[in-house]
Amino acid sequence: MPQMTKTPILLIALCLLTTMNSLALADNRPNVLFLFADDQRPDTVAALGNPVIKTPNLDQLAQRGFAFNNAYCMGSTMGAVCNPSRHMTLSGMSLYRYQGQKKEGTWGDVFRKAGYVTYHQSKRGNTARTYHTAFEFSSYLNDGAERNSGHHGRTAANTAIEFLDKTWNREKPLFMYVGFAGPHDPRVAAKQWMDLYDRDKIPLPPNYKPFHPIDNGWMTGRDEKLAPWPRTEDVVRRQLHDYYACISSIDHHIGRIIAQLKQLGELDNTIVIFSADHGLAMGSHGLFGKQNLYEHSMRSPMIFAGPKIHHGRSNALMYLFDIFPTACDLAGLKPPESLEGRSVGDVIRGTTHTHRDAIFCAYEKGQRSLRVGDWKLYRFPLVNHSMLFNLAEDPNELTNLADVAEHRTRADRMLVELARQQKLWSDPHPHTSATPTKPEITDVSFFTNPKNQPKKKPRKKQKRQ
Repeated sequence: MPQMTKTPILLIALCLLTTMNSLALADNRPNVLFLFADDQRPDTVAALGNPVIKTPNLDQLAQRGFAFNNAYCMGSTMGAVCNPSRHMTLSGMSLYRYQGQKKEGTWGDVFRKAGYVTYHQSKRGNTARTYHTAFEFSSYLNDGAERNSGHHGRTAANTAIEFLDKTWNREKPLFMYVGFAGPHDPRVAAKQWMDLYDRDKIPLPPNYKPFHPIDNGWMTGRDEKLAPWPRTEDVVRRQLHDYYACISSIDHHIGRIIAQLKQLGELDNTIVIFSADHGLAMGSHGLFGKQNLYEHSMRSPMIFAGPKIHHGRSNALMYLFDIFPTACDLAGLKPPESLEGRSVGDVIRGTTHTHRDAIFCAYEKGQRSLRVGDWKLYRFPLVNHSMLFNLAEDPNELTNLADVAEHRTRADRMLVELARQQKLWSDPHPHTSATPTKPEITDVSFFTNPKNQPKKKPRKKQKRQ
């Protein structure tokens, strides 16, 4: 062979070798499994402090992973809090700035363009607009059928496991988004899940109340019609029993997905992230829904586990829309510079203990809140009423300090800061009304009026499967 041909052949060989090495490196990038529950309070994982609930698989995740105590949904511009929460989470953008018709630069889009196999299945409210089209494989759950099946999480797990076993081309890393339809109501749990609990021994929330004292603009909204006023201890325990049983069902099916990854030899190279779109009142403060800005409704459980993630727990403040850039960080990808979400990777790695200085939340026009450190201002703009809580001393938000003389200056300063945060996040609504209505509900006839009571519906029998 002439000498002139040896150099090109050598160059080709080197190029092929370099390409093969690059592919090998790409193949070793971590998978990402995102597990997203619907309406799950932050205090519903046993390993994170609830001694009653049965969540062995989430417990294992927390015991080998890193948990955040203060992960917040920013709120909602509509009654269905789940919808904007999911759009914020998938876009990495805040409440008033996410663009539902834009798929470029969203979580699924970034990972797909980085060479990941991208899979999405969730309730329709997860990605009701165009975000789901950024995923290579995408489908929706039949929410009603899943919630009434008695086995919350089963269909999502079955579909995910089948994809892992039969469809996933394991030459590429995987980003899998599994959104559950529960424990959102209707909460129908099969006997095997209900039998895990003795209803009479389920404690009431520490901030249980029969009534909510302030008209927050949603007193007779859909979620608040799930039980009559006053909220009796028996009704709250019955609903908590259903709620806990559904969460235990989801936990079981999460365990099945994780077991499948382990069987494939992929678990050690998979970042597993568990959270929920927001919490739920479930009798706290006399409420049942998520259309409020108390801690039990705007915070979510938040766990990261996987390669190079050590066991730990943090009080750092974060938003759910920080999850997307964090997943990029942990997977070695560069998120779009336009994102408002910021990675909490440095907190997980232990190089810092703080993340955000403040948390601003909003619900429609009638509720605003601001947390700075351990202090939280809860503002009702339509009635010009404020509540101030010291979360370090009063985590259940039971003692309003706004009108206590020694705290009035702090309340006033936080109201000024609330206005600044509203401008920062493009909130178009004022925090004070020129024509406020009376804030205190002193006449319980508001609640006992038949017009404000939910219509009684026959209770569905639980399927025993």
